[in-house]
Amino acid sequence: MTTTDYDHDTVLVTGALGGVGRWVVDRLADSGTHVVGVDLDRPEGTRSNTEFWAVDLTEKGLARETIDEVAPDAVVHLAAVSDPVCNPDSRVFDNNVASTYNVLSAAGQAGIDVVWTSSQAAYGALFAESTWTPAYLPIDEAHECRPEDAYGLSKVCGEEIARTVVRRHDVSVTTIRPATIFGPGRTRRRPHADGTDLTSDAAGRNFGSFVDVRDVARMVEAALATDHGGHETVLCVADENYLGQPTAEIVEAVCGTLPDQCELEGRQAALSNAKAADLLGWEPTYTSPRSEADVSGPEWL
Repeated sequence: MTTTDYDHDTVLVTGALGGVGRWVVDRLADSGTHVVGVDLDRPEGTRSNTEFWAVDLTEKGLARETIDEVAPDAVVHLAAVSDPVCNPDSRVFDNNVASTYNVLSAAGQAGIDVVWTSSQAAYGALFAESTWTPAYLPIDEAHECRPEDAYGLSKVCGEEIARTVVRRHDVSVTTIRPATIFGPGRTRRRPHADGTDLTSDAAGRNFGSFVDVRDVARMVEAALATDHGGHETVLCVADENYLGQPTAEIVEAVCGTLPDQCELEGRQAALSNAKAADLLGWEPTYTSPRSEADVSGPEWL
């Protein structure tokens, strides 16, 4: 994709130095887009087509001033505390909700379209303390969100903020819900395909659903190029689970049962990417490294 696919000469990307933000910045800059990256700090060096601003987006005035001064053609909001395991609940919730409200409302007031990342955690399965069982499989964008943790709740609040901004300011907002994000540079031992206790393995909590960070960057670019109007939520997930076992067996091992409506075949992902194909023309290009001992990841998104 090149900049001829969308009318965005300048795109502002928040969370630009994060695990996802770096890939999004590079992909957009490689296509010729001028990218203004925003994070809490500025990197020592920059690359062509990029500049970086150091801004605390939980400060409403700073967020509004930044967007007004940059005057981008589109905003990509990726900034968040994305590790709820090693951060206090209040920090996760307060940071994520405040920054999302400040960025999206400022963009809306300026008449600027937004692409931002929510999370699979909005459904509630990933960090639930109780047994979380899907109402049906595969899970799609219409499935009920019932989080039990501060991170998932912060993303549900963010999605409601997105709808509010669309109603109030008549801009376009695309909400991307990525599965657990894997990618180069972050390694984690892959559970053995045989003999893994899925009831205790962390990867089993989202039924082995994942997506490569390069495919997330591709979806951001596809969303920028799609003029859908209003608010749309889209799952970002690979076609198959990365655990190497039939997905229905993983769900049953984790939940103790399967929903009455279960239309999974083999290793088909528990999360559906059908809407992404229909709305954005996006399909995943990176698959699970089934034969490798290690995989990269995760980013808890």
